[in-house]
Amino acid sequence: MAPKKSKPKHRRTVLRLSDLDHSKSAVLNSLTSLASRRTYEYAIEEFISWYCSEPRLAFNRVVVTRYRMQLEARCLAAATINQRLAAVRRLAYEASDCGLLSADLAAGFQRVKGAKQLGHRSGNWLSLEQSSCLVNCASGDGLQRRRDCAMLAILVGCGLRRAELAHLPFEKIQIRQGHWVIVDLVGKGRHVRTIAIPTWAKDKLDRWTAAANISSGRVFRPIRKNGAVWGEGICENLVWHVVNKYCRNLGLEHVAPHDLRRTCAKLCHTSGGELQQIQFLLGHVSVQTTERYLGCKQNLTHPVNDRFQIVPPSPA
Repeated sequence: MAPKKSKPKHRRTVLRLSDLDHSKSAVLNSLTSLASRRTYEYAIEEFISWYCSEPRLAFNRVVVTRYRMQLEARCLAAATINQRLAAVRRLAYEASDCGLLSADLAAGFQRVKGAKQLGHRSGNWLSLEQSSCLVNCASGDGLQRRRDCAMLAILVGCGLRRAELAHLPFEKIQIRQGHWVIVDLVGKGRHVRTIAIPTWAKDKLDRWTAAANISSGRVFRPIRKNGAVWGEGICENLVWHVVNKYCRNLGLEHVAPHDLRRTCAKLCHTSGGELQQIQFLLGHVSVQTTERYLGCKQNLTHPVNDRFQIVPPSPA
């Protein structure tokens, strides 16, 4: 008697909401970075909401193409569109690994081209005078003023990202080679770097930690309306609020915490700092990324087309 042939395993082409939720959980569990997990969760939930609002579409390459067209119709940036598509591809691969989708359909997602990124958006840099005014604008004797001044000083002087500033542990501030540094800071992509703290920034940081009696845990804490320090740490949105508040007081528009990171790199470069040392300071893997932070590709402070003038017409 001939052996009975096993029935080929059926892989669905239309995923139900429960299947998508299961695949989404698998994607989030595979990510180690909290920031990446938050970004992917938002992108996947947005795609699931769009996918379920459409008719019962097969979960294939055509659906992803239609989704990309929908994102482009919303006039989103190319980097945003590519990030959303990367999340959908990751969702398809996890669905395939869980046996919910055929491997051929999941492989087809890779053939969907992302949006073409034409150049890079221009950053925003502050001059040395503007940076000094910004840090000094927050100076004062109150607890909130001392905290805000220390936050701005560390952002400008050390080039920290706002997440790194919000979660900065007091124990990381140590003396190495006769200089105060933030030692072994774990940054984006879990890259570890050590950052020197300028003397003027350390003085403002000491004024805050001494007044708030902070000797362990996170350096920066929330402050109640009555002026008392409470909680274990601040959120990233507070960093954005502090930067936006004092920049608007000085009449500086469209300045984000990351612009102070660019400003730190620019000021280091104009002061004679080596490109490699600035790369170490910022924790960039590629030196091309550091060059973008310096604004080396296009000098808008002294543009080349300002070197000539059109002669005005002679009086009749």
